[in-house]
Amino acid sequence: MGIESLLAGITATLERPAAEPWPAIMAAVPRTAFLPDLVWVRDGRGGHRLLDRTSEPEAWEAAAYSDQPLVTEFTVFGGARVPLSSASAPSTVVRLLEDAQLSSTSRVLEIGTGTGYNTALLCARCPEGSVVSLDVVPELSALARRSLRAIGHRPDVITANGTEGWPALAPYSHILATCSVRSVPAKWLEQTEPGGRIVTPWDSPWTCYGTLVLSKQQDGSAVGRFAAHGSYMLISTQRVATDLDDVRKPGQTPDTGTTSLSPWDVAGEDLDAQFHLGLSVRDVWHSWDTSGEDAPVRLWLADTGGDSWACVDWDGHQARTFATGQFGTRRLWDEIASSHAWWSAAGRPHVARYGMTVTAEGLHIPWLDTPAATVPLSGS
Repeated sequence: MGIESLLAGITATLERPAAEPWPAIMAAVPRTAFLPDLVWVRDGRGGHRLLDRTSEPEAWEAAAYSDQPLVTEFTVFGGARVPLSSASAPSTVVRLLEDAQLSSTSRVLEIGTGTGYNTALLCARCPEGSVVSLDVVPELSALARRSLRAIGHRPDVITANGTEGWPALAPYSHILATCSVRSVPAKWLEQTEPGGRIVTPWDSPWTCYGTLVLSKQQDGSAVGRFAAHGSYMLISTQRVATDLDDVRKPGQTPDTGTTSLSPWDVAGEDLDAQFHLGLSVRDVWHSWDTSGEDAPVRLWLADTGGDSWACVDWDGHQARTFATGQFGTRRLWDEIASSHAWWSAAGRPHVARYGMTVTAEGLHIPWLDTPAATVPLSGS
């Protein structure tokens, strides 16, 4: 147990050792120094189980040196109890740090201090005084600051809204987010020096997956590609509550039809398909209903504005035809089906073939393979 176990877990997940110099840096920065006595681990049933360092010291330490995320705080959002802060899986941390391509002269703005572990790794890689870290939760900032000082690091840890960046110490050669975004904040572009990198996990209402690696251009825009990894909590300022009760109203009668496109093809286990749909069909989320109340299995779709919804039903018997219902100004299932057809015709491209151009004015333009080959959008 210990750092050897941690590095072995990272190697097993990545199917290769972490790139240099990160193994040595991780060996020098104890993850246990940045974890509270109470952490929550996945319970294998879609929920979390509490681990108390005092009552279960061996299990707590084993979790600390395992390659798994550990939730450190919960909040209530949209009526549901959801994680607010976590210690990401070490392999996930490594991938993000590798994407950043840091050097011994980097000046870094980190969005999302969390426990401070990632901040400590940045401090060990970059010159002293060159790391600024923001977190919106004052208690987390204070705890991380104490933990960092305990092992000899004194970065600027500031309680602030991460979407605004920190202009007082700009410009930065790197902006590195430890939370996902649905759009790149304008302040991040403004505060990144030309030639600098913005690395942020990506999220859409449809799915949370992918990491965007952007390079700042001389004209103020940023251009880059997606990496096929990363699933981080969404930055708090971009969260939108999703509740079917806020969408479906009494008396709404949908237009009905049928489809040969399986709901599992668009909302199943194919992350490439889900990533594309989230990128191209804007502001649409989905939810599975297996209660049997309306159908043996129903896939719900709704837009985040609450104006339109759709459903696709499996009757428990038919394998090739599914009943559909659509209500509102947008025909959400038609949009999803059209986008999926485009993706299939394009050869079912992998996430890493996608890129994004973010203009200086804040326009987000996704593309496939080259910036000239833009991805068709709906709902924008």
